[in-house]
Amino acid sequence: MPLTATVISGVQKCVLYETRARYFLVGSNNAQTKHRVLKIDRTEPRDLVIIDDKHVYSQKEVRELLGRLDLGNRTKIGQKGSSGLSRAVSAFGIVGFVRFLEGHYIILITKRRKMADIGGHSIYKIEDTNMIYIPNDSVRVPHPDEARYVRMFQNVDLSSNFYFSYSYDLSHSLQHNVTLLKVPYSPGEVDKLHNSSSKLESFDIFEDEGLPTQVVYGLRNKPYAKYVWNSRLLEKIQDTVHPDWLMYIIHGFCGQSKLLIYGRPVYVTLIARRSSRFAGTRFLKRGANCEGDVANEVETEQIIHDASVMSLTAGSYSSYVQVRGSVPLYWSQDISTMMPKPPIRLDQADPYAHVAALHFDQMLQRFGSPIIILNLVKKREKRKHEKILSEELYPAVTNLNQFLPPEHCIEYIAWDMARYTKSKLCNVLDRLGLIAENVVKRTGFYINRADFHCHTLRPDERWGDLGGLVTAHGRLQTGVLRTNCVDCLDRTNTAQFMVGKCALAYQLYALGLTDKPKLQFDTDCVRLFEELYEDHGDTLSLQYGGSQLVHRVKTYRKIAPWTQHSKDIMQTLSRYYSNAFSDADRQDAINLFLQVYQPVESKPHLWELPTDFYLHHSNTMALPQERRSYTYWWSEGVLSHLPVPYDEVPCEKNKQKVAVKRVNQYDESTDMYTEFFKPYELTSFDDTFCIAMTNSAREFMPKSVGLDPSPFTVRKPEETGKSVLGNKSNKEETVLQRKTAASAPPPPSEEQISSSSEDDSEEDREDDATASQRSTPIKLAESGDNVRTQEEQQQLPYQPARETYGLNLSALPSEENLLIYHRFAHLGQNQHKLERRDKTTDAPKSLGNTISLLPVSSFNADSIYEVLQPRVDKDSRDMFLQHIEAGQGLIGSLCKEDRLIYREYIKNRYM
Repeated sequence: MPLTATVISGVQKCVLYETRARYFLVGSNNAQTKHRVLKIDRTEPRDLVIIDDKHVYSQKEVRELLGRLDLGNRTKIGQKGSSGLSRAVSAFGIVGFVRFLEGHYIILITKRRKMADIGGHSIYKIEDTNMIYIPNDSVRVPHPDEARYVRMFQNVDLSSNFYFSYSYDLSHSLQHNVTLLKVPYSPGEVDKLHNSSSKLESFDIFEDEGLPTQVVYGLRNKPYAKYVWNSRLLEKIQDTVHPDWLMYIIHGFCGQSKLLIYGRPVYVTLIARRSSRFAGTRFLKRGANCEGDVANEVETEQIIHDASVMSLTAGSYSSYVQVRGSVPLYWSQDISTMMPKPPIRLDQADPYAHVAALHFDQMLQRFGSPIIILNLVKKREKRKHEKILSEELYPAVTNLNQFLPPEHCIEYIAWDMARYTKSKLCNVLDRLGLIAENVVKRTGFYINRADFHCHTLRPDERWGDLGGLVTAHGRLQTGVLRTNCVDCLDRTNTAQFMVGKCALAYQLYALGLTDKPKLQFDTDCVRLFEELYEDHGDTLSLQYGGSQLVHRVKTYRKIAPWTQHSKDIMQTLSRYYSNAFSDADRQDAINLFLQVYQPVESKPHLWELPTDFYLHHSNTMALPQERRSYTYWWSEGVLSHLPVPYDEVPCEKNKQKVAVKRVNQYDESTDMYTEFFKPYELTSFDDTFCIAMTNSAREFMPKSVGLDPSPFTVRKPEETGKSVLGNKSNKEETVLQRKTAASAPPPPSEEQISSSSEDDSEEDREDDATASQRSTPIKLAESGDNVRTQEEQQQLPYQPARETYGLNLSALPSEENLLIYHRFAHLGQNQHKLERRDKTTDAPKSLGNTISLLPVSSFNADSIYEVLQPRVDKDSRDMFLQHIEAGQGLIGSLCKEDRLIYREYIKNRYM
């Protein structure tokens, strides 16, 4: 069966050129060997006219084309100046095209930053964008409200938490993406899925010769529209341009840290995908809409992989997915009362749980079964507030479960987390840990390799009860945990962290990195993971609630410092201010960006609408064509494949979502090695992403030597790397850290601490310089040489070396130890030296200063000073003679391997 690989986008760098009548967008791959050109008409005041010739240009052809365009657009022949073709902007991709009341705009990504790396696939964060008006000023028809719509659209800050990748589908999970690569495709199916352009691209001039070639099927999957935020912005061009131009972005969070386990790098990645359906701010988007999409729905995936192997197919990867989202009912809160907690009201009666059925039907298709609901809202209140939601959700789940098979029923767990937090007798995180253990055992997790044999030899009782689907290639996660409170922010993030921590222990155990599937608090590994989850929670809370998290993991552990209470109060006030005064503008901006509302001159403006309820509920504007069954509430085909999610089943419907391209194994569109390592560029190791990312050994491991360097060792809070660095300000300790850093440059945090004063920083630089000069072996002082006195040694800045090496290096070694070292050094200098001597030579005298040993190489004579010329075998001599004959014009017949190499060279160079 031919190999499969993900198609890498051929447009990763763009340059926009401008004339009076046209925009020419020239896109190229990373190596700038293949180019594509888009022609955008500027003479149309309202319509978007884009022409893509689907042709791949070489660098020389693009230069000639741009030269002809520059020459043809000058007003006079031979004139030089700005009247021809001018360069407008450089970019890294297209976000989309948008129109308000005048002409169209193009949004380009002008700055990006690498945030994560998954199997060589880079994930970037948008840092800056540029919004360019397309029509020329001469044909522009101005409208008085255009500027207001532009400002409103730009209120969605694309430089905050929008992510994209050129080769990795961020809208799907790792399990879906890797499973897709293992689906077999027959040649007949590939011919059906091929289009004419891909057939031309895969044309091979050597096919008639019958030479064998390694065929690779390049796969381009259709993204999951629910988590794509610019699908409506690309709607007008997706059928007219090549797929390389289409770049889909997600909104949410992406973070990656490196966990060093005795030097072995393990990447911990956290990706959060925010739903673009029923999206909005805290009090303005609650519950669900008529299509089953809920507010604040975020899918969080944690990916663990061994970074020593860079390949999705050959490396070891594991992932675990969980979801948060508002309670799937028709409910809202009235914000006109200006109360911190507006009363909850049920907007519409739903006795047959129709909306909940639509929502859980989506989850069954994407995640399989079982679906586990963890409801954290309050159960006991003096005045009914959150309890209203529980009283409606539980009957809805019960009603839906009566039509499902018992083994695939929706599981419901209700736990009043706020009440347990106030109790002094109960530990909230211990109870959450028990829930997390049961959840992970039910759903399992994804891993792309089979179980280790050591798991069979030394079985763990937790490992034997693990759920999910076991396959020949590893394990699949079946089902998902859905966590909710009222806001799905503070309590939900802590609960998700505890479930993620439990899953992380199983993932590390499955990868063979720990001896048991359990992790404890106050270890470097859990601290790194907790920091990732706090960044994840702060980001999602800012997007939906307008402030960072109020209650964190430390708050529920009851170890937060007293200063944290004042910060919590400030975050509460910030959240209240945002909800009261700025959420309405943010909601309008989101509706405009997602094209939920499209401006039309004959309709009211967006700011004139009393509510956006009708924009998000389609059934209020039109009668539904068909009514779904209340009993068979799931989609066709979903139930027959459970517990496996229907979206991952290799059926005909899912295969239609995949575009397959038949290419050669060396083709640039599937070559991840060249894409990641970039052999055509000069790379500095200090600038690489793997050096700059958060590192457990650098950020969390204590700098004092003598402690266990394992990231799974429980440490006291004051022993962590960050707290130690924060307290160390004297000169001696910082110099000691540098001396014991194995000649590596100190991280920025240490440098800032060591330069607390000018005098200290200067002395540190001198010590650093002397240490850097000691790259050659140091000669020990002879007994007759001048040595330092004990008083001088006490003044040296590196006295505490005993802590590092177990002895005091400041004191000179004894004469007996010096004699032993001299003998050892003399032996090392002469162990490979064989002296040629005559038989008549006096043997004891000649061997007085030389110790002869057998040579360790295959040469006749060998020493540290000289080697004999090696013998050349017959094959090497024949190869050299062929080289000489080729220079004289006598060329022999080529072998099969040479013909294959020449064929690949011709294809890559000229086709």
